[in-house]
Amino acid sequence: MKKFLVILILVAVLGGVTPIIAQQNTQTTNNESEYYYVNVPLEKIYPYRKGYVVAYRKGVNQLARAYLPVEWFTEAAGKGELIYMNSGTSWPYLAVYYKNGEFSHVRLYVRKDRGHSTWGNVPLSVNIDDRFENADDLKLEF
Repeated sequence: MKKFLVILILVAVLGGVTPIIAQQNTQTTNNESEYYYVNVPLEKIYPYRKGYVVAYRKGVNQLARAYLPVEWFTEAAGKGELIYMNSGTSWPYLAVYYKNGEFSHVRLYVRKDRGHSTWGNVPLSVNIDDRFENADDLKLEF
């Protein structure tokens, strides 16, 4: 009889807790952001008259480049934000944000000191203007 009473109390208590737990789980799911991001450590950042060229690792021994138009960083509510980091152990990186699976915007974290080894120069004789034209999307290669 005592066992039956203990089991009955446990069932009553657990039966009352289960709906509360289920309700908490649905609330957590509804609070999830529609954004997600990818952080990409950068090997080099090349300022160019039309924007920034960023070089990053693709695989083990290969580099890929992404072209970020200057308009992304200068327009109000543009697609880019340039963030200067002070000296320290942080390495420059690119944070690419996606909203519902579509490219949304980027944050380019660079060292404030242009003498840092991650800053480079595009030679004046090189013309890569076409890489920045009509750029509305950013596709990374891995």
